Amino acid sequence: MKRAIKQTFKPKTKDHAHCEFHTTNYKKNKNERMKILITGAKGFVGKNLIVELRNQGFEDLMEFDVDSDLRLLDVYAGQCEFVFHLAGVNRPENQADFMAGNFGFTSQLLDALKKYHSKAPVLITSSIQAAQNNPYGESKKAGEDLLFDYSKETGSRVYVYRLPNVFGKWCRPNYNSAVATFCNNIAHNLPIQVNDPNAVLNLVYVDDVINSFIAKLKVESSLAPSPHFEEVSPVHTKSLGEIVTLLNKFKDSRSTLQLPDMGNAFEKKLYSTYLSYLPESDFSYPLKMNVDQRGSFTEFLKTNERGQVSVNISKPHIIKGNHWHHTKNEKFLVVSGKGVIRFRKIDSEDIIEYFVSGERLEVVDIPVGYTHNIENLGETDMVTIMWVNEVFDKERPDTYFLEVTPNL
Repeated sequence: MKRAIKQTFKPKTKDHAHCEFHTTNYKKNKNERMKILITGAKGFVGKNLIVELRNQGFEDLMEFDVDSDLRLLDVYAGQCEFVFHLAGVNRPENQADFMAGNFGFTSQLLDALKKYHSKAPVLITSSIQAAQNNPYGESKKAGEDLLFDYSKETGSRVYVYRLPNVFGKWCRPNYNSAVATFCNNIAHNLPIQVNDPNAVLNLVYVDDVINSFIAKLKVESSLAPSPHFEEVSPVHTKSLGEIVTLLNKFKDSRSTLQLPDMGNAFEKKLYSTYLSYLPESDFSYPLKMNVDQRGSFTEFLKTNERGQVSVNISKPHIIKGNHWHHTKNEKFLVVSGKGVIRFRKIDSEDIIEYFVSGERLEVVDIPVGYTHNIENLGETDMVTIMWVNEVFDKERPDTYFLEVTPNL
């Protein structure tokens, strides 16, 4: 069998490795030393932010939430070097709590920072509702104005994010997120209610939000930018009907085996979000195994764009295949056992053999116009992962029987 020439790996020099080691650790130590205050730390965005900060080496995190001792806020304000102000009220028992939670607490936080003459940049999460004339929006607008005034007074950098609907893992269902509610209820076989399927949502994914937040944390400049609203991109504009249709497709994919379109950014993010709401007792699902005396054949994944993946198990000394295709092409990967894949161009008598084994993983392409088969040469089952470039269509199978070795 022909082998590709592999380039010899050239290890890094000692000096280069030494330099890289210290560069990596410098960045990590710099992150470790930074003291970061996060209000609303137990909320949806707060939880996602904290785990990613820790992933990136930030370890001195001051977490503050609604049940924290208020005296801690004063302690943290005197020490912090950056503030993520994520705390807010969006479902109070009475409307007066909107202003108390979204304006009043912001005022307390900024007063504490001014007490210590802090120059820590402050990032606040507001809402697109701040442009609306309702109690929630008015309270968010008041918090924004307070922060912009604080920047003018102190010269501190501030970042005000008017976020649209945020979706992703760990968002509380049946609260204030339609996406979280739909994901949770569909995953748990609970009913959903869609009053207007044509209603449109502007959505941002929580990972995109967190990436934007952390980028602000890493800004080196100490100069305060002119007041403006920060944006997270991309923004996905979808109707409720579109979202529900996709979520039902995700649920049905366990039986259809059809993967979502991972080339579509929104669909990819929504599928990840949906999976995070699966019941812990329902992570797995069975596949239909087509079993006969030769072994079994089981379809695993399908996509209209990129074909399908299947698992083929052959019993010892069994031959499968002996067919060819016009356009359909395949890739075989033996992951357990040993065998041989044989080819013959349909207008030739020459037989080509590729010996394969789970001890040396190697992909074999199955070109069109060659009849081919695969034989298990071992004494145990041989397992082959098979990819084909199109989903099987029984009306147009593009599969034609022809023995590779008629005298075998």
